Amino acid sequence: MVDANLATEIAARLRRDILRGELLPGAKVKERDNAEGLGVSRTPMREAIRILATEGLIVLAPSRSPRVADPTFQELSDQLLVLRTLEVLSAELACSRATEDDLARIRDLSDQMTDLYETGDSLDLFEVDMAFHTAIADASHNDSLAETHHAFLSRLWRARYLAARQWRNRSRARADHDAIVAALMVRDVAAVRAALETHLGRLADDIRPIIEDERGAAAKGMRN
Repeated sequence: MVDANLATEIAARLRRDILRGELLPGAKVKERDNAEGLGVSRTPMREAIRILATEGLIVLAPSRSPRVADPTFQELSDQLLVLRTLEVLSAELACSRATEDDLARIRDLSDQMTDLYETGDSLDLFEVDMAFHTAIADASHNDSLAETHHAFLSRLWRARYLAARQWRNRSRARADHDAIVAALMVRDVAAVRAALETHLGRLADDIRPIIEDERGAAAKGMRN
């Protein structure tokens, strides 16, 4: 039997390693080496890798070591378009379906981000940010929509983190989140749609130079 809690903890550790760039795109994720490094057996490590594979952060292939996903910019751009559509629809539904507890949860997460903007660790801030967007999807009270949103959000975690960790984006992100929360609190469909379109519409532009730089560096490394 696999200890589900342990596997989840290992997955969280590996996810952070991927987001921080300690495990780079295309890198092998060796089950035995990683299990030994964390002092755990291979069984929960195998399950943790499977969790990250379902999220799209790790790619599995027969008879080969798992590898960190290395999507092209076009693949990411296509996925971001779907995610933006899902988030806008979630927020529109939340305007009519969200409970007062849902709205309090969204507002609380926004307040947590405000506390982290200036001095918080970029990864801590990012994880609260993703919880904020997940809370909006959950507030739609449409299980199919929330599940699909979670799948795409997980797949795009690294790309969104690369964009979010840029310090120049923090003041802009703060203003965007404030506008989203303000619109949700008064259940204004048009305003929340506009706020999310503004917030998410720039993601592809933020991500493009980072992905292109990474791929250029990787190509240079292969030539050297």
